[in-house]
Amino acid sequence: MTSTPAATGAAPVTAAEEAAQGARLHGPVTDWFDEHARDLPWRRPEAGAWGVMVSEFMLQQTPVSRVLPVYEQWLVRWPRPADLAAEPPGEAVRAWGRLGYPRRALRLHAAASAIQERHGGDVPREHAQLLALPGVGEYTAAAVASFAYGQRHAVLDTNVRRVFARAVGGRQYPPNATTAAERKLARALLPEDEPLAAKWAAATMELGALVCTARSPECVRCPISSQCTWRLAGSPAHDGPPRRGQTYAGTDRQVRGKLLAVLREAVGPVPQAVLDAVWDEPVQRARALDGLVADGLVEPLAGGQYRLPLGRGASS
Repeated sequence: MTSTPAATGAAPVTAAEEAAQGARLHGPVTDWFDEHARDLPWRRPEAGAWGVMVSEFMLQQTPVSRVLPVYEQWLVRWPRPADLAAEPPGEAVRAWGRLGYPRRALRLHAAASAIQERHGGDVPREHAQLLALPGVGEYTAAAVASFAYGQRHAVLDTNVRRVFARAVGGRQYPPNATTAAERKLARALLPEDEPLAAKWAAATMELGALVCTARSPECVRCPISSQCTWRLAGSPAHDGPPRRGQTYAGTDRQVRGKLLAVLREAVGPVPQAVLDAVWDEPVQRARALDGLVADGLVEPLAGGQYRLPLGRGASS
């Protein structure tokens, strides 16, 4: 069985060739990681599986610099899943602060509750059990199993996908969404040795974050530049420019963020009139507030008041 051609006009690459190429990449990439990996709190042994899981939820679409202070405060307040599960989900939303995409806070709270109920408060080791937790998808399950428990899994985030697209596929950027071909390639490139596979997962992610970046790759610093298919082909820009982030100013996301900021700062229910003062345009404001309620991030109360959710079993 063969994979997609590395570049237009190139011959298909066999699975055996992919595995052989992976073997040539393992040493340089993991050696580079040993020397250049950032000292991040979720990589330290004391972080444990819960610390790794919290970091993975927070780092989705959010840079490390913004995550670090929130992560550290979170782990001080909730050092175990049981600690978070014991509090209302609205407290998770409040502590999430301005990380963005606050539904991640609700999902992390739901995952903590499930860990407490199903696994005695310990983050499960088995990939299938991780995948069954609320809010945990294919990537997060593989990342926690790999980074927390040293298991052999293909961990495919945007950084890893970009490294593989360039080094092996000869493409400047990966597809918009993860494809079956990318998953197959990632599995083919995995080292057979389990500890080495876990390090490889972290190392390729770090390489994409620090060197093989989307807009300004520093090929002179790359430990595999001499083997990179894209660079050897002359770094062709045949995939178009890197995707731009969504505009934020004036969007429903901005309005939602402003409404949530008021509710996070409040010590009790917030009257509708206070929320009305957040944004002048009433239709957009109402739409944003309705969306927050529909997403479970805000609870409406009698008398036109709102609050962060207390969750099941909490008194009203």
